[in-house]
Formats: sequence, C-alpha cells, structure tokens
Amino acid sequence: MDQATQNFVQAKRLAVVGVSRNSQKFGSAIYTELKGRGYQVYPVNPTATEVNGEKCYPNLTALQGQIDGAVVCVSPKHVEPVLREAAAIGMKAIWLQQGAQTPEMVKLGKDLGLDMVSGKCILMYAEPVKSFHSFHRFFAKLIGQY
Repeated sequence: MDQATQNFVQAKRLAVVGVSRNSQKFGSAIYTELKGRGYQVYPVNPTATEVNGEKCYPNLTALQGQIDGAVVCVSPKHVEPVLREAAAIGMKAIWLQQGAQTPEMVKLGKDLGLDMVSGKCILMYAEPVKSFHSFHRFFAKLIGQY
C-alpha cells in the first residue's frame, strides 16, 4: 500500500462529498460503510441539509478543522471545485473514488499540493475490509496493485 493510501485510511475523521438522500447511491453507501467501520464521517452535499436524519454539510469549508480528509464521490465535472476548496482550507488528504477521477483532476490535485489517492475503492483499504472487498484486496495484492 502506498503512503498516501496508508495515511488516508489511518485518519478517522472524514468527509464524504457526494452523499445523497438516495441510500443506493455510491456516496451514501461509502458514508454508511465507513461509519460502520468506526470512522467519524460527515456527509457533504450542497443541496441537502439532512441525510438519513443526520446533519449534512454544504461544503468542506463548513467542516474546516473537524476533518482529516475527504472521500470525493461526485461526477468528474464537479470535482474541480472540491479540490480547489480543499486546497484553500489547507486540507491535504483527498480520495477520489472510482468514477470521480480523471487524469486532469488527479493532476490538478497534485498541482494544488494535495495528497491524492485515486483509481482505488476506499472500501478495499479502510479496515475492517469485508465481503467482496476482501477478495478484491487479496487479488490486488496478488497482482501487485495493492
């Protein structure tokens, strides 16, 4: 596991950008899973004040000083403002969940001085790894992509 990935999963206070009122959406599933794994997670969605009975934050700035990093689960066209905001508030740890990353956004994050993790599913790395993610993790280790 590379250093950026290891540092990210060791953080315990994370924002999940892209949490939806629809529990079937990927951002919501990640939020729920990380919470169940003992992380202190904060949902971020600029159009929701509450998700599943919990306060939802409009952006990362609203959480400044309360979080160690952010998992970004939005479409690539919405990633740039999130990265710029993270850099502006001094946040370094960003995980671009699969589906959110593009080569341009990874480059932008690095240019902004962010510690970027991309092209990986956080649920393969955030302990305890469960279900089919443990199989994917085993396979990734086997082929040297862990």
